[in-house]
Amino acid sequence: MTSTSANPLNFFSRLGRNAQRGQMDINPLSRALIIVAGTLMTTICVIAFARAALGLSGDLPHLQHLVLVFHVATVIPCVPLGVYLIIAKKGTPMHKQLGKLWVSLMVVTALSTMFLRPGMEMTWIHIFVPITLRAAYLIVAKARRGDIRGHGKEFVSLYLGALMLPGIAAFVLDGRLMNTMLLG
Repeated sequence: MTSTSANPLNFFSRLGRNAQRGQMDINPLSRALIIVAGTLMTTICVIAFARAALGLSGDLPHLQHLVLVFHVATVIPCVPLGVYLIIAKKGTPMHKQLGKLWVSLMVVTALSTMFLRPGMEMTWIHIFVPITLRAAYLIVAKARRGDIRGHGKEFVSLYLGALMLPGIAAFVLDGRLMNTMLLG
């Protein structure tokens, strides 16, 4: 039997397997997309925070808004944690605990967006709040029912749809905190 170190491609062949009964919880393309998107987003976040910490971002008046700081503090860990949940062994106590933490952080992040604007004013990005709440419920419900494939699909759609898309918007829309931290 060859080890992973003998053939580096063995790592990629294992990415699509679930630890339980060898089933695929999500397809390899979705898994790879999360790994690539999550790793890239994590790297961009680290660069943005490093630039801000080194004073290269200029003024950050956003940081005076406590709810925004709370929102960012709850969403940022979801990016690398989601990648870890995808590549780690499934069904273990650690996977379950970290999965609960991830879902909780996503729900708190979504709910905190309701308080980012005065008077709970809504914008287009608030469409992700009900999407996140629905997907979070389904992730938990499907896992409890033993629908591991459905659980995985809900995770993928929440990760890519309600975490990556608004995350990209946070970096590309001028004036947003992450945009300012990254691009000054």
